[in-house]
Amino acid sequence: MKTVSANLQTHLGGELTSLATCWKITRRDGAVLGFTEHDQDIEYDSVTYQAGSGFNASAVKGRDDLAVDALELLGLLDDEAITEADILAGKYDYAEVSLFLMNAESPEDGVMNLRTGWIGEVQTGEGHFTAELRGLMQKLDTTIGRLFTPGCDAELGDGRCGVNLAAHTVTGTVTAVTSRTVFADSARSETAGLFNHGQIIFTGGANDGLSMEVKYFNNGELTLMLPMPYDVEVGDGYSLIGGCDKTLTTCRQRFNNISNFRGFPHVPGTDAMLKTAGTR
Repeated sequence: MKTVSANLQTHLGGELTSLATCWKITRRDGAVLGFTEHDQDIEYDSVTYQAGSGFNASAVKGRDDLAVDALELLGLLDDEAITEADILAGKYDYAEVSLFLMNAESPEDGVMNLRTGWIGEVQTGEGHFTAELRGLMQKLDTTIGRLFTPGCDAELGDGRCGVNLAAHTVTGTVTAVTSRTVFADSARSETAGLFNHGQIIFTGGANDGLSMEVKYFNNGELTLMLPMPYDVEVGDGYSLIGGCDKTLTTCRQRFNNISNFRGFPHVPGTDAMLKTAGTR
């Protein structure tokens, strides 16, 4: 049941209303942004809800079971509001979103909450973005237990793995740039492939503090899985962590960490299940 103030309830029951739908986004870094479909900005609870930001939402529906409620927010990318680079940088990952109605002519009457949740998958393209808003039941949609897979399911250096990342981390400076995805450090002389599946963390430049998985490393050149959100420039500092392909062989030969291997390399796979008579 929705709870609203007496004044807002009276307004909702009137023949003519001035209702506005608003979205409040609270990022994990503490930044708070407000948007509205109204034709003018609205001030409410120390937040300015910007009009003309090109926001829209899919229909809101509720269910009486434990299924995860979800809706989509559609908006325009705007340098003064939400930029594609900030989305790619992860600034809106798991941001909290509140969706509510208010009387645009009398914000002091309070609001009627429609949905509260967190931003899930975000897609961008051609000047707009689509963000999935996941409801409160998302917290209950958690996989419990482990999957039996040949590869290790621990992350290199975490508590289950136990590898000391400091021994497999180097630092350097970008000396040549091809794109946001491909760049090089001429001082790197490690074996080709050593940093495949590893991670680069920028310590300078526009991407300072941001990280990305490394796809290929060869002759000092790095190719990332995805482009960095901001331009990579010559002189940008970085830390580079060696990679692990999650196989038993790599765990034994490179990291000497076989006692902490978290995979099941000897469990029969789908090929064994599909064998027929006479198949070896």
